[in-house]
Amino acid sequence: MKLISWGFIGCGEVTEKKSGPAFNEVEGSHVEAVMSRSEEKARSYAERHHIRKWYTDAQELIDDPEVNAIYIATPPSSHATFAIMAMKAGKPVYVEKPLAASYEDCARINRISEQTGVPCFVAYYRRYLPYFQKVKDILSQQLIGEVINVQIRFSVPPRDLDASCAKQLPWRLQPDIAGGGYFYDLAPHQLDILQHLFGVITRAHGYCANRAHLYQAEDTISACFLFENGLPGSASWCFVGHQSAKEDCIEIIGDKGSLSFSVYNYDPIKLITSEGATEIEVPNPSFVQLPIIKAVIHDLQGFGVCTCTSVSATPVNWVMDRILGKF
Repeated sequence: MKLISWGFIGCGEVTEKKSGPAFNEVEGSHVEAVMSRSEEKARSYAERHHIRKWYTDAQELIDDPEVNAIYIATPPSSHATFAIMAMKAGKPVYVEKPLAASYEDCARINRISEQTGVPCFVAYYRRYLPYFQKVKDILSQQLIGEVINVQIRFSVPPRDLDASCAKQLPWRLQPDIAGGGYFYDLAPHQLDILQHLFGVITRAHGYCANRAHLYQAEDTISACFLFENGLPGSASWCFVGHQSAKEDCIEIIGDKGSLSFSVYNYDPIKLITSEGATEIEVPNPSFVQLPIIKAVIHDLQGFGVCTCTSVSATPVNWVMDRILGKF
């Protein structure tokens, strides 16, 4: 069995529970080294998670002969740079979502992956969670008949750190780092799940506004889109709504019923047909990225296939950039 020795570029919040521990849960895989620009963060993470080595320079970590795969858990603006550095060094990459801060950067990553023959995977882990696999099963059984429309509805109140008077805005609200506002951070999982269920979105248009004036990035977005199979969809995102309007819902309307589920709250899946309404609870693993990380590792070890590649992840950025009017 091929042993996969991971090097982490970035060791922030997402690596603490969602992803980091999962790399040691899979046979033939372990975390060899971590890197952060902050010496204190790198050393602290390594000590707390019993990792042998830590770095403050990404190139040094990539060049470590005992590291043969790279996990990139930095803000999106540096994903392309680090992914390309790793692939040119011959080391496979697993990148946090979204793949990059723009569709153009995604294309650069795909081009280098093709030229080098080194794979790049993306952390759209919800594709592999039991909750969303149950959604896919319900649709494949045609329990709601032929799907005729899809809607995303998402609204949350502003966070305490969102005010422009704050000393420093969260990186997710700095478009040059995140690619956009909260939309570029939260919409990717929603759009990826829909494209996983219904195929690639080939047309997308959006209307973006800043209604609360708490920061420069867009805080309210409405969009419409069309899938390659002709299915129309629409979406609304509001990141400054009142608490009473808080919602996390994707609704799929069929000619024999409807199906609704959440993306972030994992609320019970609601199935409504002529036979009545049913709520279905599906538990997820404690480390939510474990199923996809297992698939990535098995792919690298040569006895499995992970379909969540950089190529399959790129349409999400295309849709988001279309909605934001980047091109």
